[in-house]
Amino acid sequence: MSAGPSSFVPPAQPGPPTPPASPTPPASPTVPAPGTRLAGAVLTVSAVLVGLMAGLFFAFDVSVMPGLAAGDERTYVTAMRAFNQAIDGNPLFGTVFLLALVTAALSAVLEFRGGRRAVALWVGAAAAAYLVVLMITFTVNIPLNNELAGGGDVSGMKDFGIVERFRTTWVTTNIMRTLLCTTALAALARALLLHGRTTR
Repeated sequence: MSAGPSSFVPPAQPGPPTPPASPTPPASPTVPAPGTRLAGAVLTVSAVLVGLMAGLFFAFDVSVMPGLAAGDERTYVTAMRAFNQAIDGNPLFGTVFLLALVTAALSAVLEFRGGRRAVALWVGAAAAAYLVVLMITFTVNIPLNNELAGGGDVSGMKDFGIVERFRTTWVTTNIMRTLLCTTALAALARALLLHGRTTR
């Protein structure tokens, strides 16, 4: 009996070799947008200015006012008048005092427009706290300073009730200003941290 047709299948021919995969180019670093840089710079300036004001108020709390309270009334009036004249006549103080609020408000707007709403919220809280500082200053501390300055020659003063108001009202409100400025500074520090995280 003869054999049937062969079922042999020839092996498949090998295809061309697969070329090696090209290496993935490294990702280029993200460059912050110009608006982001501006927002970060304004936020930093605001934190520095608020920090300076917090330090000034704190210095009065722990050194200036306790030192004046240890002396007599005439020394108190003379020294406090000199402090107020030095501060009021210094344009650098006025610039820092007011620009702290301006930069905080501007920073909040820039952060909000940049889509960083959490940062803007913290900066807004700082601006609100510092705004209260300005309100206290203009409604309480400055009127007392003006009353002290208008008391006439200290050598002829008979009524030193203004000194008692300084030792109570002025000192208390200055402590409030210190706490509010410190709160604003902490909020700005948090905002700086969040700003750095969201712009990497």
